[in-house]
Amino acid sequence: MKKYIDTGKKDTRSGFGAGLEELGKTNENVVALCADLIGSLKMDAFIANNPERFFQIGIAEANMMGIAAGLTIGGKIPFTGTFANFSTGRVYDQIRQSIAYSGKNVKICASHAGLTLGEDGATHQILEDIGLMKMLPGMTVINTCDYNQTKAATIAIADHQGPVYLRFGRPKVANFTTEDQTFEIGKAVLLQEGTDVTIVATGHLVWEALQAAETLQEQGISAEVINIHTIKPLDDEAILNSVKKTGCVVTAEEHNILGGLGESVSRVLVKNHPTPQEFIATNDTFGESGTPEQLMEKYGLNAAAITNAAQKVIKRK
Repeated sequence: MKKYIDTGKKDTRSGFGAGLEELGKTNENVVALCADLIGSLKMDAFIANNPERFFQIGIAEANMMGIAAGLTIGGKIPFTGTFANFSTGRVYDQIRQSIAYSGKNVKICASHAGLTLGEDGATHQILEDIGLMKMLPGMTVINTCDYNQTKAATIAIADHQGPVYLRFGRPKVANFTTEDQTFEIGKAVLLQEGTDVTIVATGHLVWEALQAAETLQEQGISAEVINIHTIKPLDDEAILNSVKKTGCVVTAEEHNILGGLGESVSRVLVKNHPTPQEFIATNDTFGESGTPEQLMEKYGLNAAAITNAAQKVIKRK
């Protein structure tokens, strides 16, 4: 069993900022737009190096999406930046009508997603954004797990033709994927092989899944861990190959149980290979104010919860 090392905690939003800075040097068509949250989205370096390619829209997120859609007509590749709540729920109509419907090449980059937004509370902790965005025809949905993967994903989506929703977070989390990785949209990453249970995780829950796998190994249970960074298009083949071997699966996400990764995996299994499944997600609820650690524990989004779910689903085989 491969042991992954936390090389030092970093926030995934800084990975986005680093990727955007790199794109500023390598792709002259990339432009950035922000809704008055430059510091929070870590866009400072891109702006410093490319001031003529940045547009400060202010607290007018709907206008930002419309402007971004228009910029694509001239061949630009706009990256919009604001909190996940404002990137989706507040502007859903504009995204649907002006971006998704016509397949505009806009990259919707969303920070502060999920419960780990923390103390700002339920009004800002959007837990339904993955569901909202994956239901839009033609929308690619990506949810990265650490700093390095977020940087790689940010660079990769610039070369992808079509609208993308890139979701990342606020807190510093374990940075454990390789710095020189190749990010392939729609291709799951097999982190470790196992024979008894498949753990399919996304975003901040990937590291927790690896910690759960270590605990399970100590109990004599062999867990296969898959990092699903792209929720749409989903890597059906990777999921099916794994569950056909292990016979059961746990899905883990920092999102509502309704509409997220777990339901996408269920669709694949029901159509192709019915399999016992347990869900790690928030159970049709809003969040509340608290530290990220407090909230993840209270809502059962951590390694201990994944371990318990794995033990439970194995008994259902």
